[in-house]
Amino acid sequence: MLSAFPNSLKIPELRQRILFTFGLIFICRLVAAIPTPGVDAVALQRFIAQLQQMPGGSFMGLYNMFSGGALENFAVGALGIMPYISASIIIQLMTAVVPALERLAREGDTGRQKITQYTRYLCLFLCLIQGYALATVMENPQQFGLHQPIVITPGMGFRIVAVITMTTGTMLLMWLGEQITERGVGNGISLIITVSIISSLPGAIQAGVNMFRPIDGVAQYNIFHAISMLVMLFLVIAGTVAVTQAQRKIPVQYAKRVVGRKVYGGQSTYMPLRVNYSGVMPIIFAQAILMFPKQILDLTGVPFLMRMGAALDFGTTTYNIIYALMILFFSYFWVATQFKPIQIADDLKKYGGYVPGIRPGRTTAEFLDRTMTRITLAGAVFLTVIAVLPMLLHQQFGIPFIVASFFGGTSILIIVGVMLDMMRQIESHLLTRHYDGFLKKGRLRGRR
Repeated sequence: MLSAFPNSLKIPELRQRILFTFGLIFICRLVAAIPTPGVDAVALQRFIAQLQQMPGGSFMGLYNMFSGGALENFAVGALGIMPYISASIIIQLMTAVVPALERLAREGDTGRQKITQYTRYLCLFLCLIQGYALATVMENPQQFGLHQPIVITPGMGFRIVAVITMTTGTMLLMWLGEQITERGVGNGISLIITVSIISSLPGAIQAGVNMFRPIDGVAQYNIFHAISMLVMLFLVIAGTVAVTQAQRKIPVQYAKRVVGRKVYGGQSTYMPLRVNYSGVMPIIFAQAILMFPKQILDLTGVPFLMRMGAALDFGTTTYNIIYALMILFFSYFWVATQFKPIQIADDLKKYGGYVPGIRPGRTTAEFLDRTMTRITLAGAVFLTVIAVLPMLLHQQFGIPFIVASFFGGTSILIIVGVMLDMMRQIESHLLTRHYDGFLKKGRLRGRR
């Protein structure tokens, strides 16, 4: 495995792609460090620190982590790449229910380019809304108990400059992600999110070390806690890799067809059904929906409704229960909207394929739907456990949230998924040039 890293630099094309990817990632980190004009940096640091200590402040820390620390700097890339992710999810869901978008998706490259254009327009619209909301929050820190002004010259001028700056930063990140996908290694958008998450790793390590330092001569955690945390981290990563890679292989047999003097078909293959078919989407959906009820109930001013909003605060028991149930629901919702058993069965029947022991057509569709429903349960339960684990570690055991976030949730799922995708792409380049990949599978034919 270690030899695969130096071998990657021996292939000119792959070396160029890797260096190009690193160069654009460096630009992404600059976007997260350059502050927006008109903000007092010292007051901003106090404001963000105070927000993170308030009830529900862990969610602020989570958003700051996904922006790569750009939020605490109120940087050009303070919105991060999340508006583009939100726009992509909305367009993808609308494709499953809007016939016009569904027809575009079936038109090949032309239709996909049109859908990508719609996604960019929606991303721009979301950036304008979120940028204006964030600029308004920065102008009114007294609502959160901070009386020191953050914005030097508040007013409509600052809001316009802030919205234009942050919108431009997000659109630049979107363009850089597309360039990485086309000319680099891995999926660019996912890689930008992964780098943003990993950028908080030094802070998490420092916070983890501080956990074992004595306070007033007594240490709250000892060596056994450290060993337990390392074992848990290893098990979580191993389980995430296993479930991400897990799939149910449905055997498919193709009948022989004679076209002219040639015989087509007759081979046996399989259809892979992923256990975690929805990936990280159910967690993102659940987090996005649970953001709003508390704010809406707090705005009413009614004591009973405000108590309900407090019960729905990030990390509370009620929040965790609803959060887990929503992840289970959205796991099946995503499969129901994206997995098309009837279309798959029709395509198999059209090309002479069939599942051994299952009649083609409707019976095959029912078999695929039943199989997918069963394996989705395992993936949904796994996602629920992984998503709730960081909050339990933070609330029940007092582990800092920046440390607990690397023990599960969207962070570990995104990092593992992106790293596996990059390894597969690099390995394909190595194997085509007769180099060993990350996992040695025996001597390659033609090698000396």
